[in-house]
Amino acid sequence: MSDWNTTIIDEFRANEGRVGGMFEGAPLLLLHHTGARTGTERVTPLMYQAVDGGYAIFASKAGADTNPDWFHNITANPETQVEIGTETESVVARRAGGDEHDRIWEQQKSSWPQFAEYEQKTSRDVIPVIVLEPV
Repeated sequence: MSDWNTTIIDEFRANEGRVGGMFEGAPLLLLHHTGARTGTERVTPLMYQAVDGGYAIFASKAGADTNPDWFHNITANPETQVEIGTETESVVARRAGGDEHDRIWEQQKSSWPQFAEYEQKTSRDVIPVIVLEPV
């Protein structure tokens, strides 16, 4: 885990899910995930969108041309946990498709314009949207 992520995670946990800097005021969660190949437990801070029946997260990787590692990990190991505020919740991850993907993705770009920039920057055809459903 990078020092940058560690700093955000520590701040998130020390301040009941709130952080400053570039994420100040943004809906942020901590995604727990297990390495697809290594089995190593990891935690990644991510912006999310509340959706019917759960939370949506976005494999944008700031517009990189590859999906983030956490995407591969939760695809291989979809049963996981998230921290939101002071609560930890068990969830199952699934990839949104079709109209569901488009509706959630358009809302994210509208609410947080940097996601539209990520879409323009990447060579990927689609930035995956993952829905985390509580179990």
